[in-house]
Amino acid sequence: MDVGSATRVRTSIQLGALTFIVFLLLFLLDNRFRVLPDAIHNALPAHTPGLVITDITLATCSSLNLLSSCRLDAQKWHRIEKDLYLNKGWLNHAYIHIERKKESELAETDRVILDVKVGRLDPVTSENGQGAERWESRSGGIWLKRTSKRHASDSVKAITAVDVLFGADAVEARPGWEILDQPILLSNPGDNQEARLTVRRGPHNPIERPTVRVNKDGKFKIMQVADLHLSTGLGVCRDAEPAGHNGGKCDADVRTLEFLGSVLDSEKPDLVVLSGDQVNGETAPDAQSAVFKFAEMFIKRSIPFATIFGNHDDEGSLDRLALMQLTQSLPWSLSLPGPSSVEGVGNYYVEVLARSKSTSHSALTLYFLDTHGYSPDERQFRGYDWIKKSQIDWFKSTAQNLKQSPAHQGYHHIRMNMAFIHIPLPEYRTQDDIVPGSGTFAEPPTAPGFNSYFKQALVEENVLAVSCGHDHVNDYCALSKDPKPDLWMCYAGGSGFGGYGGYSHVIKGGYHRRVRLFEFDMDDASIKTWKRLEYGETDKRIDEMIIAQGGSVVAP
Repeated sequence: MDVGSATRVRTSIQLGALTFIVFLLLFLLDNRFRVLPDAIHNALPAHTPGLVITDITLATCSSLNLLSSCRLDAQKWHRIEKDLYLNKGWLNHAYIHIERKKESELAETDRVILDVKVGRLDPVTSENGQGAERWESRSGGIWLKRTSKRHASDSVKAITAVDVLFGADAVEARPGWEILDQPILLSNPGDNQEARLTVRRGPHNPIERPTVRVNKDGKFKIMQVADLHLSTGLGVCRDAEPAGHNGGKCDADVRTLEFLGSVLDSEKPDLVVLSGDQVNGETAPDAQSAVFKFAEMFIKRSIPFATIFGNHDDEGSLDRLALMQLTQSLPWSLSLPGPSSVEGVGNYYVEVLARSKSTSHSALTLYFLDTHGYSPDERQFRGYDWIKKSQIDWFKSTAQNLKQSPAHQGYHHIRMNMAFIHIPLPEYRTQDDIVPGSGTFAEPPTAPGFNSYFKQALVEENVLAVSCGHDHVNDYCALSKDPKPDLWMCYAGGSGFGGYGGYSHVIKGGYHRRVRLFEFDMDDASIKTWKRLEYGETDKRIDEMIIAQGGSVVAP
């Protein structure tokens, strides 16, 4: 290399180093004093993209004061559309309002919220470790820690979203969110459920839909949970057995979720199917709070779950689509609304993949269908709605297309299929098909008065079993034989204390809440099912039996 070339190389290196040092100094100065123009800031990626919260306030109003308003200036404030009195205050209403801004639009006078607390006293005087931090007071016992330091919004500590949940037992199910320990302090709260602020720090993290796969031992276990009937708040027990259990004290949702948690920990299912009436709409003025209670049980255990709806879920504050969108947004959820061209919300399927992590071949297909609510033609067909033609057409075309798909064609063992619904099919009424020893027939099945013959479609597409909920104290399985065994039709039995039980005149000792399990063994293409009880023989597999062998329905 000649002297000129060496000089040019050395000069390039020096210029590169100098440029790096200049950019580093600019970055450090801008981080503290914001010396770069806004045009550059707008082009730079923010650590917390989108919006940050700059203020929170509480607006109250009274029916007696016509001048009071629960809606602040919409140009500045965004109202969280949840009355903190849950629309049960005779005279009072209250709403949380937040001021939010894009990071790129923060002015010199804006202060970003870094922390929120609720209490009667200034956190500096009531909590250790607060040092000399300054907290700002708002109505309802809300305290804000805000900062005007530049780039404070780029910290993962910045509050980027605010919501309200209700009940002393309220929990958060969303990643990055934190529910505050103390409820908002309202005047004249009465018997209303506690309203609790919940906040998110940092950016929204997208949720990936989980993949479910057969275990290394060739098995896959499903726990079906029917009729949780959760409320906003602790809930009120109905027909709790035994009557004197726990000194007669019974909070419905607490006891229900303790039961659910104990079975989850002992059975360790690979998938939980919630087959409708998770939410007891009549006692769930904030359905979101009820949904989070069951979802949190699976999320903290990293268990995938799939949901369909019953006739009560959408009788609260959210309709079916909103409920499904909420559930779909949560970690470990497999729930989907399904095609908009098909009647109902929640018509979808889940593929359980073969055990090898290197394959995308399907070993088991699970179908989920919406059985709707109440009859649209009460005069002619009293009672409950039925699965519609568009759903049956969707199911049949989906099943036939899947059979021809590479995911199915590439699986060289015996595949199996199962379906879950909420309201039983009319064929559940055929008492001659009820298998002795499979469970209890305690109440007449409240199946639709109109038969759309979905059962026939299930058989034609080689579905081995269908399981439902709805009739809480039925937990039997029926075996359709037309003319040979062709479909198992099972009940899960009710699991929640917020729904009815009882029937002590039919069931000795009354009805104990339960869940049903299905275990698929792909090595011999068999299905085994049993139940687990909340009280009594809690460690025993109840009414265990094999319902399929070699990929075919078998009689016990």
